[in-house]
Order: sequence, then structure tokens, then C-alpha cells
Amino acid sequence: MSRLTGAGEQRGAEVIDEHGDTVPLPVVPSAGDSEEPIDHLSESYADGPQRPPFTPILKKVALGVAVCLVAGAGYAGLQQIANAPADPSGAGAHQPSQSTSTTPDQAQAGVQRAVAGEAVLQKMTDAVENEDRTEFLNTIDPKATAFRTSARTIFSNLSTLPLGTFQLRYVSDDSAALTPDRQAELGGTQSWLAQVEVSWQLSGYDVKPARETLPVTFVTREGKTYAASFSERFVAGQRRPVWALGPIDLAKGKHSLVISLESESEARSYVSVADKAVESVTKVWGKGWRQKVVIYLPAKQAQMEGVLGAQPNTYTQIAAVTMAELDTPAVGAPVRIVANPKLFEELGKQGRRIVLTHETTHVASTATASPVPLWLAEGFADYVAFTAVPVQDESAAKELFKAVRAGKVPATLPTPEAFAASATELPQAYESAWLACRLIAEREGQDKLVKFYRAVHASKTSSGLPDAFKSVLGMTEAEFVAEWQKYLERLAGA
Repeated sequence: MSRLTGAGEQRGAEVIDEHGDTVPLPVVPSAGDSEEPIDHLSESYADGPQRPPFTPILKKVALGVAVCLVAGAGYAGLQQIANAPADPSGAGAHQPSQSTSTTPDQAQAGVQRAVAGEAVLQKMTDAVENEDRTEFLNTIDPKATAFRTSARTIFSNLSTLPLGTFQLRYVSDDSAALTPDRQAELGGTQSWLAQVEVSWQLSGYDVKPARETLPVTFVTREGKTYAASFSERFVAGQRRPVWALGPIDLAKGKHSLVISLESESEARSYVSVADKAVESVTKVWGKGWRQKVVIYLPAKQAQMEGVLGAQPNTYTQIAAVTMAELDTPAVGAPVRIVANPKLFEELGKQGRRIVLTHETTHVASTATASPVPLWLAEGFADYVAFTAVPVQDESAAKELFKAVRAGKVPATLPTPEAFAASATELPQAYESAWLACRLIAEREGQDKLVKFYRAVHASKTSSGLPDAFKSVLGMTEAEFVAEWQKYLERLAGA
């Protein structure tokens, strides 16, 4: 996850461009400053047929905001989403609700609903596979005018994506989920809300399908069942597929697929930056990963939060998040980089490259399904990003150096709690993590840093970190911390 202005509010930072020049960055007010903050928008895989997808860094670029150190790994973002508060109304839950039918008649009615709903979903799936728009729209309730418009967009989006597989599966329903008023509005002989698992695989990018759960409203009229909504009763933590949020456009690079809810030209503008990010990460991490990234560019922050299943305004200060598009993060899960549209645009091209390189590092190192501690995941991603786009220490570690000069040298490597969005010393946590990883690279060489990360990542026990310190770096964590503290003091001139 990439937080603007570093782990906190870094101001007056500079980026060193490709010609060795430094570029002063504009001042961004910190939480404690009197100026008003920046106004932000709030609103078993199968190989199927591959559909063809749609088809010099400036010398000095001010980022528009301060240097982007990264705050919160992709998997930390997922954890936040997983821990989102339950729907305060108590109406529904993230996990599909099970029918409360107890009598034989109720059980039989539940079976009939499931059969009718599954038949609609199968017709939808077949229509997507056959690229049959008419058949797809025949499954949509003719009286659900607004949803029919959305359904046209959804079908167009699915036809645009390079789908390898696409499936809709009826999971469960709740006959009492729709209010009497909503049932009256729908009309028909019966209506109900079901939880439907939707899975899709982007051919050439995903080794496993993405999976999410959609609330689908069904209505039966004149003996025929239709889908009447894909968006009824979303609850806290329930994610929305990007293709269900509005018209999408694609742009494909050598290493990247950019999916934009803005425009094709907007998507195309990010391709070269994303490709450079992949190449930069590969130089450090090695070629032993897919060397592909999928980036979502929402048109507004509300769409970003919908993709992530987050509460409104959760990501007001976050430039980008890396997430596994699967309910349970696992190795091989499809991973996406999701940008915050307004903040991402403000970064400028070099700033985007820093953020995308950081997030791409999370993709390459499978951080969404890794046991590595946050300080290592975030510090390593920053190390790779700042290797690709060098920054001046005084700018990138401003808050940490200020603390060190005041005699507040960190006693330990940053704890997981230090990376919480509400942590009072959040900037120092991220800056400390970056410099801890850079110290390893300077002391042992970059290859040893990568080896250290991989050793911790591959560990199956709780002793993975201390074991890696000993086996890879030849020292204990305590010995490393002591050396790191001296390193910070030297850099800060304390």
C-alpha cells in the first residue's frame, strides 16, 4: 500500500532524476500544520481461449506531493479489509448467509430458488463465453431498467477483458433478506437475494482465477426467473469486481495490463511507467516471477474503495494498494495494484514510477501471502523503488532524522503496530524499515538482501526471522539493531 508523503507528511523532498539532477518537491502540510489538507476525492485454474486485449521520462519532474514512501503492505491492507466492522444494521454478512428454512416446505422452496437461480447464472456464463450479448440481456429482469443499463456495461467489460475463464456459481440465499417494500417494488411471484461466487481469470496474467462473492437479486415473473441486481445489500468488507463498477478500457504493455475506469488514453499513459516498474523490480528480485502486473485505475476514490471492500474515505491519503483478488490470500492468487485516482495523478510520472515500483515489488515477492514482517516487506519495497528512482536521504527520511537528532533513536526494528494508520510515529516506522533494508544491502550486498528476504518468506516456523539473521547475515537481530542504530545516527549527523 502506498501512502502519499511517505509514512507521514514529508515536505520539501527532492527526487534525483536520471541525469543526477535534484528536483525540489512542493510543500505538503502535515497533520499538525495550520494549512488546510489537500482536498481528496471521497466518493485448480484452467487455460481457456485467449481473447486479444486492447491494444522518455522527463528530465525534471516535480511529484506534485512529497516522496512516496510506502505505508502498509498489500497484505496489511487485506487484513484491514478482513477486519472491517460488521454491517451495523445487522443485515447480512460478508460470508454468504445460509437459509434458515426448517420445514419441508421451506426446504423445498429453497431448492427451487437455487435451481432457478443457478439456471440464470449458467445462461449468463454461457453468454459471456459465447460473446452473445442478446442472450446475456435475456437473463436480466425486463422491468429492472437501471440494472439492464448496468448489465450492458458489464457484458461489454467482460467482452473487453482477456478472459481465460469466467464462472458464476449459486452459493446460498436468504429468503428474508429483501424488505417487503423491495419485494413489492420488484413484483413478480417471488423475489429473493442470493450470494453468488463469481470467478474469472485473465489469460496471460493469472495462474488462478480471481474470486469474489456478489449479492444477486432474483425475481420470478410469469414463470421465468431473471437477475434484477448485482449490487443489493453489499456489506462491510464485501468487494466489488472492477468490471461491475462502470465502463472499462484496457491498455497492454510488455509487462503490464492497465484496466481503467477512466478512459483508454488514461490507461495507456500508465503502461510505460508500469513496464519500467517491472523491469526495475526484476533487476533486484530476479527473473523468477511472472514479470506481469495488472493495475486498476478507478475514476474516483469510491470505486477504489469498492474494489477493496473498504469503508468510505478509508484510503483518502493512500496512493495505491496491492491486493490479492481472492477472499483468502494465498500463493498464486491474482494480485492487483489499485490506484487512488486523484492522488495518483498528482504524483506526476516519476512519483507514479516510485509507487508502482514499490507495489510491483509486493507483487513479485508475493507479499499478500507472505510471513515476512511488515518492516521487511515495506522496507524492501522502498529499497527497490528508491533504487529505481533515487531520492536524497534528508528528504526521504526527514521525520526519522529529526527524531534521531532529538535523541530518539529507535530501540527496535518497527513493530507491526508501528505501521497502523493511526500510529503517532508512522513516518519513522517506514523510514526506519527502508534504511534497515538499505543497510543490509550496503553491508552485505544487494543479493544478500534479496536472499535474506527470501529466507524469511520461505520459513515455515516462527523462528524464520532470527534464523535468517543468523544464516544469511551471520549475526543476531540484536547485533543488527545495534549496527542499524549507529547507521541512523551517522546518516542523521547526530
